[in-house]
Amino acid sequence: MKYQGSCHCGRIAFEVEGEIQSAMACNCSICQRKGSLMWFVPHDKLALKTPPEDMSTYMFNKHVISHRFCPVCGIHPFGEGTDPKGNKMAAINIRCLEGIDLESVPVQHFDGRSK
Repeated sequence: MKYQGSCHCGRIAFEVEGEIQSAMACNCSICQRKGSLMWFVPHDKLALKTPPEDMSTYMFNKHVISHRFCPVCGIHPFGEGTDPKGNKMAAINIRCLEGIDLESVPVQHFDGRSK
């Protein structure tokens, strides 16, 4: 299934393909504050509809995840990084996808604070 996603103001727009089986809620210092529900997909399943230069990036701690956000409205629609096997991945904030029934998506909790 293809999903349309964006930040609040629409400056960052994207399309992502896949099946949402579950989402992850992390308690690390940034995810806890953002309240994101992340769905991990291979990076090639993410297609930007707006230029990358329209996004801002925040990196912290080990500098392995690029947290993408809108410099206008401040919403964090996705992050980019590499999984432990070396595969390029995108972490999609399902709260930024159109037509998602959030109550129907099982949420797994990850203890990122202790990692």
